[in-house]
Amino acid sequence: MAELERPQRLQIMLTDEELAALENWRFEKRMPSRSAAVRELLRRGLASDGFLTANAGVKSQDFGVISSERAAGDGSGDSKP
Repeated sequence: MAELERPQRLQIMLTDEELAALENWRFEKRMPSRSAAVRELLRRGLASDGFLTANAGVKSQDFGVISSERAAGDGSGDSKP
């Protein structure tokens, strides 16, 4: 069996709406797979400005894909969770 190019596995849970948004973006951009789409979105997100650190006390469930509210701030602590 050939060795995996990406031996690390990451599992995430999405709502139906989040998965639909991911799939719609993937097909619009003609991405070959969900994994490729997620990697591209991660690359773009990590390269973007405006996010330094999550606010204190923010829970994982507070970070949504299609939510208009942002749980993370600019690191100054003045954003609403």
